[in-house]
Amino acid sequence: MFHERGIVAKGALAGYGVNYREVGRLSAKHVQRVLTGTSPKDLPIENTDRLELILNLKTAKALGLTIPQSLLIRAGELIQ
Repeated sequence: MFHERGIVAKGALAGYGVNYREVGRLSAKHVQRVLTGTSPKDLPIENTDRLELILNLKTAKALGLTIPQSLLIRAGELIQ
């Protein structure tokens, strides 16, 4: 179990954590505001509030595991 999508894509069984693309998007939004003249003290505090579950079905099969349907439904991404 890892926290990052990239590790799961390389063969880990599962990942659960923040979506780093979403974190980057929020960061870029703040940078854009500062570059267009907004004072950093006037920026709202933002945070990602969604955790993402990613499952690697190829790894599960290699380990002889059957992932329950209830978990497959909850996954944000399934890597074949």
